[in-house]
Amino acid sequence: MVNIMLVCSAGMSTSLLVNKMKDHAALQGIEVNIWANAEAEAKSVWEKADIILLGPQVRYLESKMKEMVQNKIPVAVIDMMSYGTMNGKKVLEDALAKLG
Repeated sequence: MVNIMLVCSAGMSTSLLVNKMKDHAALQGIEVNIWANAEAEAKSVWEKADIILLGPQVRYLESKMKEMVQNKIPVAVIDMMSYGTMNGKKVLEDALAKLG
């Protein structure tokens, strides 16, 4: 089971992307737990994640999030084109690639 947390400013704009990622994972038979949080909530739940993906609108949080996780898990910014088109397949594939 792979745990993927998406972070955006309010946790709302990523909910559609989360669903598209889950749909693609189900089609591929990949066991994932994917959820979205606002930045403020991320601090209390990040340890449940294997990777943190930041929405492009909060890319400025990347260094702060990396400091928070102390290199225990990867932190990456979602590609703007993939985010804008809500390409759940591409975002999921990118996340899994970063995890190895």
